[in-house]
Amino acid sequence: MARPHVSADQNRLRVQTISPWVDPLRVARSGLMKDACDAVPVRCVLGVPIHAATMQQVLRRCEKAIGSHGQLMISVVNAAKLVYMRRQQLLRDAVQDADLVLADGLPVVWASRILGQPLPERVAGIDLFYALMELADKNGYSVYFLGAEQSVLDEMLRRARSTYPKLRIAGSRNGYFDDRESRNVADDIRNVRPDILFVGITSPKKEIFLAAFADRLNVPVCHGVGGSFDIFAGKVKRAPTIWQQYGLEWLYRTLQEPRRMWKRYLITNSIFIWMLLSELARGARARAAART
Repeated sequence: MARPHVSADQNRLRVQTISPWVDPLRVARSGLMKDACDAVPVRCVLGVPIHAATMQQVLRRCEKAIGSHGQLMISVVNAAKLVYMRRQQLLRDAVQDADLVLADGLPVVWASRILGQPLPERVAGIDLFYALMELADKNGYSVYFLGAEQSVLDEMLRRARSTYPKLRIAGSRNGYFDDRESRNVADDIRNVRPDILFVGITSPKKEIFLAAFADRLNVPVCHGVGGSFDIFAGKVKRAPTIWQQYGLEWLYRTLQEPRRMWKRYLITNSIFIWMLLSELARGARARAAART
């Protein structure tokens, strides 16, 4: 099914009211302003339009997309991804091409409120992953799992069948393929016609894959879940709830893999704070200029 086209003229004024950092033509071409999501407000957080949706609203949209044989592309952003999007145009374009862009991390929600663009809650990618599997188990939807190492994928499939006995698994494939194989991977997924596609591949590969092959896949709901397969399979531990509530999942992950993760989070967290302070200063200057 072809993705609906929204003209730049229809959305230019609306986009310009969001942020001067957002290219109106870019957003108009993306899924962010599509009719399918008009009921969900869009906030701008550090130059990135994010949908102010709750988990229940997202799940209702997913049910609607599956019931109508539509197409809903979901992307989630955390502090690190917002930093990478500032420097990686392909990642930025791929995220903004999604139909729903959601706040995966609490720091993004906190930043939205500090900037006067409040998001109602965090919709973590892994929580949505679990919620969609429960929904599929309940309603008989079929799912496809793409990503992770083969051993991790096999263990995750075993646990999925045990946890969700009515889950219909249309197919699966590990996440180790190069760009030349991407089209064939997309064709294989399309041929088994799942209702939901979970992509457990790291950024920016998963976002670029979904943006490039959305029409070819023709799957009603596509959700890039990142490292959720590793967590569900038990390879990586998720932070306890109290750590999640204080936005410290990044620290918990660093403690598990200090040599690999400390530098990444030190750099991205520092840049994220700088981006937030810069945006606050820019807003203060704009308000001061408006008063003169």
